[in-house]
Amino acid sequence: MSSASEVRILNRVQSTIGAEPAVIKAARGMSHFGEHALGWIAVAGVGAVLDKPRRRQWAGVAVGAVGAHAASIVIKRVVRRPRPNDPSVQVNVSTPSKLSFPSSHATSTTAAAVLLGRLTGLPLPAVLVPPMLLSRLVLGVHYPTDVLAGSALGAASAAVVLRAEQKFGER
Repeated sequence: MSSASEVRILNRVQSTIGAEPAVIKAARGMSHFGEHALGWIAVAGVGAVLDKPRRRQWAGVAVGAVGAHAASIVIKRVVRRPRPNDPSVQVNVSTPSKLSFPSSHATSTTAAAVLLGRLTGLPLPAVLVPPMLLSRLVLGVHYPTDVLAGSALGAASAAVVLRAEQKFGER
């Protein structure tokens, strides 16, 4: 997909759902929650404290989210794709770096959602991932391919954690 096509998608998102102040406010809240995977670490920590029999799985949620985030940072530094910088794209939140690919929020959220869904039996990837991906477009800080690649990386990261849990789990 060309950069121009991605900017057109960003413009469309920002001129429709992203034109609503409440949506921008919610997207900013999601951005702060997902920064450096800290919100997911907190969720996993609470789960580990409250659900002692499954403490290892809750720890796996934190490991998966942090590991996914770390992988996205490494890839960002290799790829070095700049964030959207078109005058037609409104940036609605500050970011810790100028690098865009892949979206670390999409990566850690997908990993956490897959692992939490597996742990709770709830369809959390379907509930949590699309809003986070869309929020990054609403905020104008990622191209569509950034969030899609981030989500794929997050799913792969979760798969690694699940494999490790199967291999080393019940001892």
